[in-house]
Amino acid sequence: GEAPCFAHLVEQFSPSIDDGALAQLVRDLADVVVIADPAGTITFWNDAATDLFGWPASDAIGRSLDVIIPDRLRARHWDGYRRVMETGDTKYGNRLLEVPALHRDGNTLSIAFTVTLVIRPGEQRPHAIAAVIRDDTARRRELGGLRDRLATLEATINQDPDDHGEAFTVQHTGKRSDES
Repeated sequence: GEAPCFAHLVEQFSPSIDDGALAQLVRDLADVVVIADPAGTITFWNDAATDLFGWPASDAIGRSLDVIIPDRLRARHWDGYRRVMETGDTKYGNRLLEVPALHRDGNTLSIAFTVTLVIRPGEQRPHAIAAVIRDDTARRRELGGLRDRLATLEATINQDPDDHGEAFTVQHTGKRSDES
């Protein structure tokens, strides 16, 4: 027999969203959305981007992505960016990227983001790249704190003899090296 068709169920519960409503949704998202053209000029900047990076849309749009890229990472960023825009290929399309970023006041943030190439039908090269970004600063600080605590505990345990007067070491597996 033929496979059952459930299309009518999806259509019934998926109201169509017009372009205007979709554009408003992207503007209102709690996640940052930044879109840049092939030259790396910002063409879209939602309110969440203003909240995270400190630049109002009126100041960010028309500027280079350099406003949010730390100096030490710019050369690497632009090498990859140009390559992606020339080829339409990115190895990061379905990966969460975690990098430092700059706030308008000069402070460094940690961000996590995904990128999507915006390619017109029938074309190979993207005419824009969109990033959906979240502030990852608190999580990265917490992770750094946990790493510091682990290192301190390992150092403490590795200095103290166990019950038999023999020293042992703790490995990152969480097991003592004298355990089988």
